[in-house]
Amino acid sequence: MGAVLVEKKGSFSSLTLIAIEAALVGGEVLRQGFGTRFSISSKEGRHNLVTEYDHLSEKAIIDFIGQNLPESSFLAEESGYTGKGKEEVLWIIDPLDGTVNFAHQIPVFAVSIAAQKGGKVISGVVYQPITHELFVAELGKGAFLNGQNLTVSDVKNIEGAMMATGFPYDLAKNPFHCIDHFVDILKLGIPIRRMGSAAIDLAYTAAGRFEGFFEVELAPWDVAAGKLLVEEAGGKVTDWDRNPFDLRSRATIFASNGHIHEATAAILSRSI
Repeated sequence: MGAVLVEKKGSFSSLTLIAIEAALVGGEVLRQGFGTRFSISSKEGRHNLVTEYDHLSEKAIIDFIGQNLPESSFLAEESGYTGKGKEEVLWIIDPLDGTVNFAHQIPVFAVSIAAQKGGKVISGVVYQPITHELFVAELGKGAFLNGQNLTVSDVKNIEGAMMATGFPYDLAKNPFHCIDHFVDILKLGIPIRRMGSAAIDLAYTAAGRFEGFFEVELAPWDVAAGKLLVEEAGGKVTDWDRNPFDLRSRATIFASNGHIHEATAAILSRSI
């Protein structure tokens, strides 16, 4: 990250700076735990795993934020809603997005932290502790990777796109006909990647590595930071029917560089 990130920190708000430092704290917990022996348990759904490092990272993040902003409230994957109840600032936290990868010693996972104030996400951070990539967005100030400005790709046509997707834990039920729509996109002959972390998929879309990302049934902590990253990098985020995306809907999400949005959403919104 180096001097570039240090220089850029001076232009961020105090909330964004807290989010950055909290993500680094949580990420260090994950980095130290990766590849070691640890306990793994299952939550509802097939392959919906949780490790002791999900909990350790989450505690480290919440403790750090609480020390720096005591009036905070939290919506975190493992502990749910906690805090002072005033919700002046609500922190939306995924301490380990990509738990299945982490548990299988696949080095593709991230910490995702967003700060919401007045119902709007105003700061978002996605940190990959293995690659040391720190994606940061602040409302109205842009998106950055290790201090460098991010811009979505300029690919204009869906035929030239690379996409990312993920699948829900109840995939066998085919919610929102996600299997069928996945096949529809595949039939276009474009490459699709399945990273195993929605936060990374969204960050990579913001960085122009992907032209689009689509999935269903994601929780607020999966997408809050990433959505802001995409939008601040000049992209677009809606549901599959092109409606404004609701963080708490747990329905459908489509993020793109904007150029391919209409053509792709037309496929994703088809009746099956």
